[in-house]
Amino acid sequence: MKRIAVSCVSVLGAALLLAPPASAADEPTVRELLEKCDNGTDSCVFHPEGEVEHYQNTSEGVGAPVFNCTDKEQMMNVAWSDSTAESNSVGLSMSTSFGEVFKVTFKATYGHEWRSEHTESQTTFITVRPGEVGQVYHGAKMQKAKGTYELHFEDKFYDHYIWYVNDFEASGPADDQGGTVTQSTRPMTEEEKQANCG
Repeated sequence: MKRIAVSCVSVLGAALLLAPPASAADEPTVRELLEKCDNGTDSCVFHPEGEVEHYQNTSEGVGAPVFNCTDKEQMMNVAWSDSTAESNSVGLSMSTSFGEVFKVTFKATYGHEWRSEHTESQTTFITVRPGEVGQVYHGAKMQKAKGTYELHFEDKFYDHYIWYVNDFEASGPADDQGGTVTQSTRPMTEEEKQANCG
């Protein structure tokens, strides 16, 4: 899992001073901080950094493989469905308060909704030669956003009023869905022939 940095500041009068380095035992975990977001803080704000990054998810096999046990080339159809869900660099569910803060800020900053999940369903036709097996693959279009959480506490939390969770990243399905759909065929193994062409 990617290391997420945590930092804090101390408030003295009107001056803002960087706090001295703290040992791991003297500072909260990222989980503790994010669980306090709008659930024990005076304020919890997400500061986005840069533009949304779009990328192609790794293609994975979808639907069932199709086996051509005849002596003629066959056009076969594969009905498939592929679901893609959000994730983040700290491995916490974004259905909690910190996730809502992220999603509201994401929409305000980038002008479109954050998508928590998406399911793509299709029927793909594939030409399979005699004695071969065909497989369909799908890779979803994804988007990634990053930034910093800033948390303010009324009372000191681990000896500080202000904490930051730096280098936070979240990934989720992109708005313009479709992704890539590919297919491949290969000769059946002897085991596959026995199991599927008996």
